[in-house]
Amino acid sequence: MSQDTSKRKSPPPIFFIVALGLIAFGAYKFLPGLLASKSSDISTSTFTPTSGASPSDASPSGTIASGTIANRISLGNQILLTSQTTAAKEAGVKAFAKGDYQSAVQNFQASLQQNRNDPETIIYLNNATASKGSFLKIAVSVPIGSNPNVAQEILRGVAQAQDEINTSGGINQVKLQVEIVNDDNSPEVVREVAKTLTNDQNILAVIGHNASNASLEAAPIYQQEKLVMVTPTSFANNLSGFGSYIFRTVPNISVMAAPLAEYAVKTAGKTNIAICYDSQAPDNISFKDEFVAALTAAGGKLVPTVCDFSLPSFNPNIALADAVSKGAQALMLAPHIDRIDRAISLARINQGKLPLYGSTTLYTFQTLKEGQSDVNGLVLPVPWHPETNPGSPFPENARRRWGGNVNWRTATSFDATQAVIAGLRQSTTREGLQQALRNTSFSTAGSSEDVKFLPTGDRAGKPILVQVKQGGSTGYNFVPLR
Repeated sequence: MSQDTSKRKSPPPIFFIVALGLIAFGAYKFLPGLLASKSSDISTSTFTPTSGASPSDASPSGTIASGTIANRISLGNQILLTSQTTAAKEAGVKAFAKGDYQSAVQNFQASLQQNRNDPETIIYLNNATASKGSFLKIAVSVPIGSNPNVAQEILRGVAQAQDEINTSGGINQVKLQVEIVNDDNSPEVVREVAKTLTNDQNILAVIGHNASNASLEAAPIYQQEKLVMVTPTSFANNLSGFGSYIFRTVPNISVMAAPLAEYAVKTAGKTNIAICYDSQAPDNISFKDEFVAALTAAGGKLVPTVCDFSLPSFNPNIALADAVSKGAQALMLAPHIDRIDRAISLARINQGKLPLYGSTTLYTFQTLKEGQSDVNGLVLPVPWHPETNPGSPFPENARRRWGGNVNWRTATSFDATQAVIAGLRQSTTREGLQQALRNTSFSTAGSSEDVKFLPTGDRAGKPILVQVKQGGSTGYNFVPLR
């Protein structure tokens, strides 16, 4: 008789109980480790180093900052000023990136025939020429993305100084290269820029940064890593005496603000003045504080208003009405360089009712172009003006090169580069350059007066008061106050 397999005997119930117990024990024993392993894979996979990168290059979000910074830095291998682009310039950067410097030189020269008012191309042309032999390297960091006009004003000064030294034989017969960096005046970007520049041992100095909040972010890094920083445009009081490697080619802000306050009270007779400033702009906070101190000393009075250009709720109508209702006879405007439009909106609402005074920041093409008659009569201090330097060759050389007058940012950037060049003549090491600039006898020819640094790192100098008047390409211009 055959066996009936369809009726095979089932295991006893105790078998299933034991099996389920073993499964549960295994899950308890091994599943946490499995999950922990999986979680670890996720966290480590958010950062994947590439060639030349390290975990320190990662941002807090876990992305690699080095790739982003690489897109912001150029010796001539990429165009950062996209508004100043020609086919020849594009061909030039492609040749430069390949190491074909002869073709790069030819294309950059061709581009300048079409557009001579392009400082980036002049710098790249000099860099390509210098690449054929030995060279010394510095960097300039400017806000190309957030404020291309100001960036170009600074780059023109650097480009002019670089071109003059290279065409005259170089620094002790060695050419100068300039690496351009776009920092957008962003503290987050500036931190990564400063780390990147200090890590490149070939870079001997940094010209920059532009806004004081950017310079204050970078200064501790440069000081710690012993890399000279010379800012041509940052006025914040906090930078004065910041460190032995920190310099600037503008005077202390107290020197700039005092003559404006004295003029307002003693010459214009405006004793009650309201102030609108930017609480996120350290240089304009400093300017406001120094202006108020000088205003009080001159016999004037601050009209207490709440007028902050940095606030999202800023309303020019409310700000002006508040100032007028409290008896203001004039307004002093001190905006961040990237929020000048808000000061212009207040001037537009004002329509000439109250006389306007301003911080040095307002000396821009944007102020004239967008402000027009609403900023007519605006008075502000600047460290340099082309009409007040008849004995200096710089204004005429700049006019010939760029096709028109340049402003104070170009002049102080030229001076910053001239100072670095003079220091590199004495020493081509970071420490030696710093010692040369710190020497009490250091002096070199600048755009007007000689460049000399005080023990604080500030430049010795005095301001010029200028006023907006009709004339110039925009219909209005800044002219020295007579």
